[in-house]
This record gives sequence, structure tokens and C-alpha cells, in this order.
Amino acid sequence: MNDDISNDNDKPRAATIVDVAKRANVAVGTVSRYLNGFSIRRTNREQIEEAIQALHFKRNAAAVAMKTDITHVVGLLAPSLDEFHGVMIEHLSRALRRDGRALLIYCHGGDTRLMEDGLDYFSTQRIDALVMSGVEHLFDRVDQVINDGVPLVLYDNDIGGLKADRVFVNNREAATTAVRHLLDIGHRRIGIVTGEMSDSAAKGRYLGYCDALTERGLAVDPQYEASGHWTMLGGNEATRRLLSLPEPPTAIFSVNYIMALGALRFLKDSKIRVPDDLSLISFDDPALFGLYDMGITAVAQPIVGVAQTIADVVERRLRGAKESPFSTTNLRCDVILRGSTRPA
Repeated sequence: MNDDISNDNDKPRAATIVDVAKRANVAVGTVSRYLNGFSIRRTNREQIEEAIQALHFKRNAAAVAMKTDITHVVGLLAPSLDEFHGVMIEHLSRALRRDGRALLIYCHGGDTRLMEDGLDYFSTQRIDALVMSGVEHLFDRVDQVINDGVPLVLYDNDIGGLKADRVFVNNREAATTAVRHLLDIGHRRIGIVTGEMSDSAAKGRYLGYCDALTERGLAVDPQYEASGHWTMLGGNEATRRLLSLPEPPTAIFSVNYIMALGALRFLKDSKIRVPDDLSLISFDDPALFGLYDMGITAVAQPIVGVAQTIADVVERRLRGAKESPFSTTNLRCDVILRGSTRPA
């Protein structure tokens, strides 16, 4: 590999942090963390040191000094731009803009490496605060972000033990209300399509399902539980497994709308009618659920409320309240009754 950095006129130019990252085969944010004295993996450190030496890289002192500036930029590490996040981002961006701040978004699609790269990326962008849906295996990395002086707001999923503000919905209570509705109209064999149980949202919704059964004196039967892994394909497969039981459920509760769409695809392909043959409830209420002929009964999250509360927490934390106690806000969900449920 040629170590010289040249422009179009073949004149040598000073190596940049991008050149170092490219040669070391790491993210730019990882190089930035190394240059700022933060801990990184040993293999990454060795590769970066080799690249710095080979490229004769010299750090820009002016750029280092800029790190102390307030940027009025808030970072959002989001899993996707799905129906939930699309609406939340729109309203969160608008609420932050009213406070004179901009929203910088990094989508990771659930990819572990992209999550870490996203955190590295934000470390180079001098954000004032970070907003993210928690992922347990990122504990150490996110804790380092907090120790670097960046306030954190968690939404949707928690990471226990972190010094952060939290904005959630009442997952457990809302799920209890949804499943209780199915019990009220006579269903006793109720299946659940769960998410990843390492996520606090999935765990809360599952516990709400258990609460509703237990309060009616019904046993929680593991055969009526199937993981859909938060995906449409997973929801399809989970529904297939539940309905292949010798005594299949008469109703299914899906703990998010993407898996509910997978369930609906399976039911359509199998010519199983909703609600004549099976009742269905989903957690989340995208606009398309109201467009079905019968409509899909759903737990509606207060997405606008979540966005506004996050913006309020960020504003309070950045307006001189950095040492105040951390807050946890739980917002109420509504169950929207439509035609996808009927008496057993």
C-alpha cells in the first residue's frame, strides 16, 4: 500500500482522520476516541497506531479545542425509520427545534456493529445529549458516553443501572388491558407473539399478558407463547406455530405491529378469517390498521407525547439541571377497539 496521501495534482497533503480510519479499517469515531484518550479495543488501537505512524498523521489542535463548544445538536440512535420511529422523529425534531436544537439521526437496523459505530460517530459530532432505545449489550459503551459528559435519555427499552433519564410507556398495564378484553369476550386459549425477551418492552408486555390470565385464574401455558423476534417474518412463523397446535388459540396478542403484519400475512395465505376464525390484537397502532375492512384492535402508544416528553427532559437537563436526580416517565397507552376481535 502506498503511504503517500496525494491530491489530483499528485502533491502531498496532510493525512486526515478519515485516512487513518480507512487504513486501520475502523470507524472514524473509533479513531476519534483513540485520539481523545478514551478506551477502545486493543486490536483497534494497534491498527490505528500503525496507520498514524505510516501516514505521518498529525492531530489538528484547533479541532481538539472545538470539542468544548456547545453545538445545540442532539443525537438519536434509532433502530429504524418504521411507523413508530418515523412519527416520533418528526415530532421530536419539531419539539427540539422550538428549543433551538437540531436532531442528528443514526439508524442501525438492529445490527450490533452499526450500533457501536453509531456511538463512535456521535462521539465525533460533539452532540449535547444522546437519545436512544436501550440495548443491554451496549451497557459499557453507553456508560462511557455518559462518563464523557453527554446526558442520556432512554426510550422504548431500558438499560438497567445507567445514570440516565427515561421515557417509557406503561407496557405492562397496557398489555394487561388488551388481553383482559379478549378474556372479557370469552377467549380462554390466547396465544402471544413475543419480541426479544432481553428487551424491557417485550418483557413488560409479556408480563402484562401473564397478569391478565392470572387474575382470571388461568394458567400461563408456554405452548401458547412464540417469539417473533420483532420481525414480520418472525410474526408469520410464530403464528404458524401457534395455529399448528392440537388445540390452537382462539385469539392472538402480538406485542408489536410489525409481527402483527406477519401474522396477518400468514392468516391471509392460510385463508384463516379475522375475526371469524381468530381474534387478533396488536401492540402499536399504525395508520394502516384503520384501513382494513374490519380494522385491527390495537394498543395505541402516545408517540407525540413520548417525543415531547423526551424534548422536555433534554431541555431541562441542558438548562443547568445536569446534577438533578434522574427521572423516569411512564406514559399511558389506549386500547383502540376495532373489528378484529369477537367473542370466542
